[in-house]
Amino acid sequence: MKRFSLQQCIITFILFWLVTFVFIPNLMIIGTSFLTRDESNLIAMIVTLDNYQRLFDPLYAKVLWHSLYMAMIATIFCLLIGYPFSYIITKLPEKIRPLMLFLVIIPFWTNSLIRTYGLKIVLGSQGVINKSLLYLDIIDKPIRIMYSEYAVMIGLVYILLPFMILPLYSAIEKLDRSYIEAARDLGANRLQTLYKIIIPLTMPGIIAGCLLVLLPALGMFYVSDLLGGAKNLLIGNVIKSQVLNARDWPFGSATSVALTLVMAMLLYAYYKVNKLLHRRSELS
Repeated sequence: MKRFSLQQCIITFILFWLVTFVFIPNLMIIGTSFLTRDESNLIAMIVTLDNYQRLFDPLYAKVLWHSLYMAMIATIFCLLIGYPFSYIITKLPEKIRPLMLFLVIIPFWTNSLIRTYGLKIVLGSQGVINKSLLYLDIIDKPIRIMYSEYAVMIGLVYILLPFMILPLYSAIEKLDRSYIEAARDLGANRLQTLYKIIIPLTMPGIIAGCLLVLLPALGMFYVSDLLGGAKNLLIGNVIKSQVLNARDWPFGSATSVALTLVMAMLLYAYYKVNKLLHRRSELS
């Protein structure tokens, strides 16, 4: 009788896990997206393309574009905050760097939903920000932050910022400092060194961080629900409402498939850009 090695057993278990909990559920979602809604049984075995045609309805198309807009703005803010923060960490003594990275990772120990509820206390009309501004006489009355686009943006940046910092830190730490020294010897100032040396060489980390922020931001419906109200929906809110509230599983599945395709295209773009940058680095 043939014996399986430990490595073969692990590979078999991983394949079983992926097929059972990833491939089959996604295949079921794709299949459901081509079926028809039924009032009594949720799904009727009638094949149709109406669910995908509904995605081009101005209402849902507007939500999709709004989701992309919110996700892109959150990604830009995470990059503007995360890049200098990561660069500063790499400049610190080696004994302090692990502590700083540990502080970055600590928020992952708490569920993001709980942290979002915590933001409501900070951003509310009687929250920490408004009370501080009133105490300092900067404002005369509380400003409205909650249930706005700004609150959703703050929530997305707050939750996803560590996903930007970690790949940026990895890319900047691996940066060959001899290129920076050579640029200074050739007369480049700090700004020229940043734009012509540091940013191009750390571009893989920038792209990886942007994708790690952009992709989850498209589906974080609970951030929009808790902080943005009904006027600041993300594509994840549409999927949740169709599956749980409207009980329209086929259309909810079609929306999920469309979101997956958008993510797949972004990942493919990352692969092509990363491959192009790798070729350029080899030629140089």
